[in-house]
Amino acid sequence: MNKSELIDAIAKRTELSKAATKKMIDAYHEIVKEEINSGNSVGVVGFGTFSATERKARTGRNPQTGAPLNIQATRAPKFRPGKALKDSVN
Repeated sequence: MNKSELIDAIAKRTELSKAATKKMIDAYHEIVKEEINSGNSVGVVGFGTFSATERKARTGRNPQTGAPLNIQATRAPKFRPGKALKDSVN
């Protein structure tokens, strides 16, 4: 499912317009990004928690040549699913 299909599905279930649904989804994504960038996590009970994690600097290998290369430390987004989401998948 892509973003436009998600918008269609939510609009149909909530009986909101597609434009209003798109604004809502875009706002949700922006808020989650802002909170994670601020060092906070965003938890949705029963669904999961969005957060950021620190990745240490490390040495990797170029797959074509095998030459070692340095990979810098970075922050990466992380999602930890909640129990209800895990249970619904199984």
